[in-house]
Amino acid sequence: MPKEVFHLLFAAHDTRLEVDIENGDAKNIAILRIQLPLRFVSPNRLPIPSSQFFQGECKFIRIMAESVGSRNMDKKLIQIDISSDTVCPWCFVGKKNLDKAISASQDQYDFELNWHPFQLNPTAPKEGVVKTEYYRSKFGIQSEQMEARMAEVFRGLGLDYDTSGLTGNTLESHKLIYLAGQQGLGKQHDLVEELCLGYFTQGKYIGDRDFLLECARKAGVEGAAEFLETADNGVKEVKEELEKYSGKISGVPFYVINGKHKLSGAQPPEVFLRAFQVAGK
Repeated sequence: MPKEVFHLLFAAHDTRLEVDIENGDAKNIAILRIQLPLRFVSPNRLPIPSSQFFQGECKFIRIMAESVGSRNMDKKLIQIDISSDTVCPWCFVGKKNLDKAISASQDQYDFELNWHPFQLNPTAPKEGVVKTEYYRSKFGIQSEQMEARMAEVFRGLGLDYDTSGLTGNTLESHKLIYLAGQQGLGKQHDLVEELCLGYFTQGKYIGDRDFLLECARKAGVEGAAEFLETADNGVKEVKEELEKYSGKISGVPFYVINGKHKLSGAQPPEVFLRAFQVAGK
């Protein structure tokens, strides 16, 4: 059955949806009676929680809807909560491996990924310090071996590991990731990718405002400049997430799948695939 895509404007009233349908040049008003709970997917195929639509009074939002015959409605939903820090190279390696596992499983599952903050060094200076100097002061003579090992791992992902530039406090990046998550989990996931690519492969500084805004633009995050302009924006929310999702863990990356299956470390794709199978039962 061919896929039909419509632009819909929904107004929710309990179990009734009033739908303003725009399909090409035609425009019709219709009332559909649909059994709840409903399931929505964004244009980038990530599920949209129905709670975003039906809270209190009528909520209006533009979404993309697919005809029922265009997708498998029996696919299981895999929800993954990810705790990570934007200066943790293993977190980026874990993300790339997770992306591979998701790509190989999209015919079986729908995925909902939520990124949560963790700070390896919450007292790191905001102005930043030279990466290589910081690594040597923290890890001593082992730092060169660690850098060589990391470079090898990144080459396996088709990436160049770059230790030039500065490292420092990651709070601003986590605030931005929070903002992206408010606009859509797809945007949040894309933002994490841009931040990590810049920091780990291009020598960008994770605390640089221009770099953060560049990443936000590439990921389609709106209002980033205004949001970061006020220092207190997002601080409360990031602290709450740190306590809720990262308060009881000692290292990252850390994954919780469907609320109960836990994985730690940059697992290979096959481990994620097995975890999806267990969580999807």
